[in-house]
Amino acid sequence: MKLVVISGVSGSGKSTALHVLEDLDYYCIDNLPVGLLPAFAEQVQSPPNETMSYTAVGIDARNLPAELHRFPYILEQLKNKGVVVEIIFIDTDDNILLKRFSETRRKHPLTEQEIPLIEAIKKERELLDPIAARADLIIDTSLTNIYQLRDLVKQRISGSTSQSLSLLFESFGFKHGLPSDADYVFDIRCLPNPHWEASLRDLTGLDQPVIDFLDEQPAVTEMYDHIQQFMQTWIPRFESENRSYLTVAIGCTGGQHRSVYLAHELAETFKAIRDNVSVRHRDLK
Repeated sequence: MKLVVISGVSGSGKSTALHVLEDLDYYCIDNLPVGLLPAFAEQVQSPPNETMSYTAVGIDARNLPAELHRFPYILEQLKNKGVVVEIIFIDTDDNILLKRFSETRRKHPLTEQEIPLIEAIKKERELLDPIAARADLIIDTSLTNIYQLRDLVKQRISGSTSQSLSLLFESFGFKHGLPSDADYVFDIRCLPNPHWEASLRDLTGLDQPVIDFLDEQPAVTEMYDHIQQFMQTWIPRFESENRSYLTVAIGCTGGQHRSVYLAHELAETFKAIRDNVSVRHRDLK
């Protein structure tokens, strides 16, 4: 049995992520009390529930604090019973959360008359820390809309029924901030920049003139070779530790040309030799 635990701060998009899994034919339950996880797993594993091999539960801060504190112990119980557990934590910057709650006029589940929103967000993070600290995959939705989140969850989860690691190459621009969900970050701002070529400035790393320009740069080829060889060497090490997800972020200045080109090229190379490889261009206009 495989159990996916979806958790995260309120307003980050965890309900959207759970709905995506439901569309992928997972049996889903939202806001399950942590203490009921072992009983739930046992019931799902019992005949005639063979069709529930892939299940997902949403767990949030509405649980009792004592139960959230026991999460590591309960997780160990599940694994000892042969349940394959993957934890996905959906996160968002506090300032973005404040804006989202302000715009939607939704009530944060932990706010009370004497507790302001910012304090409720801080308290929620503390309560969910035992889950976040053990997450297999953290998805930061600070710069992601609902449609992008749906696509990202589908990319990372849809192939995870196999035993191979899910590998994501993500391009980004340093001027928009580092991706907090990256396992590796490669800075390629030292490479020749198509932005300074007037005819290429308004194009992207997916357009043929930019591809031709970067293909002709020896430094770009050298950077590609080094990253490709590095990942070839270390991906098996991650797999040997039963890692389910690996995110490799490639960053240039604005996230439009060099990082897009290199992330795409690396993804295409690894798609030819591995399953469950995807690419995402975080800051592509």
